[in-house]
Amino acid sequence: MVVPETEDTATFTFRAPSGAWFNFQPGQFITLDLPVPGGNVQRTYTISSSPSRPLSISVTVKAQPGSAGGRWMIDHLRPGMSLKAYGPSGIFTTQCTPDKKYLFISAGSGITPVMSMTTWAWDSGEMPDIAFVHAARTPSDIIFRRNLEGMADRVPGLKLHFTVEEVDPFKAWHGYRGRLNQIMLGLMASDYLEREVYCCGPEPFMQAVRDMLVALGYDMDRYHQESFGAPVRTEADAPVLDDVIPDESTSAQITFESSGVTAKCTQTDTVLSVARSNGLNIPSGCTFGLCGTCRIKKTSGEVHMVHNGGISDEDIEDGYILACCSHPIGQVTVEV
Repeated sequence: MVVPETEDTATFTFRAPSGAWFNFQPGQFITLDLPVPGGNVQRTYTISSSPSRPLSISVTVKAQPGSAGGRWMIDHLRPGMSLKAYGPSGIFTTQCTPDKKYLFISAGSGITPVMSMTTWAWDSGEMPDIAFVHAARTPSDIIFRRNLEGMADRVPGLKLHFTVEEVDPFKAWHGYRGRLNQIMLGLMASDYLEREVYCCGPEPFMQAVRDMLVALGYDMDRYHQESFGAPVRTEADAPVLDDVIPDESTSAQITFESSGVTAKCTQTDTVLSVARSNGLNIPSGCTFGLCGTCRIKKTSGEVHMVHNGGISDEDIEDGYILACCSHPIGQVTVEV
């Protein structure tokens, strides 16, 4: 069976020719052998259905640019056709942290494993405690939106939060708008520190989520992620997340070029706080990376900046930073 989900996404449901049931864990993936022109290719896809419904198995595929496998499936795979499949595999599953409060964070087609986890929780017969956060380009790009809303309408323990970059024309949108940030996360799940986090999406999205959680003081031992670009089969295959985490015991230095002041500090100090402690005035407002008032030019060095939308990507590429949420890593020079 083929079910269209969005303009470029579809769910494919398979049954075993023998009638055998499928056994897997929510969040795992399978590898499909696809007979594309030019020769078969193998592609991995997260299982979007739940093992609580074992008569069939489903994968939800988005036709990514340059993806020969996904494009072929959407254009050519039809009911009655057979494919070889291998698996299941993967360690991204709530089965390793049962009976917890969860925070699911996803973007784009990264919603597929957390959809499987949510359906499993729904089918378990117990009240789930899930804060479900999903980011999409537009409301019409939110995969499984109706399914999720149908479940959330019936259990108060499933709380949905969507944010989009753009709205659909002539359709009202009452959810969040813009990139996911710390402020949104606090509003969506104020008890995020108490929840086990499962995150899936493009690498830059997951990096931004990790940066937010670190800045908010989250225990990253309780953070789990899966990249739909390179699913992890075993614990040994899991990549080491070498994130920048400012350390209060590591020294740094900031040179305020126009003022002729050089100040020693630590990585946990912000450029704004160091400026103030040295008698320098950088105009500021919110002090948490939202208003953009403290935008200044960095001429050399590196900072670790986790903002809340107060600066554009173009400004960052041009060397600008927000002083209130930028931590110096080593020696930094700014035009102040």
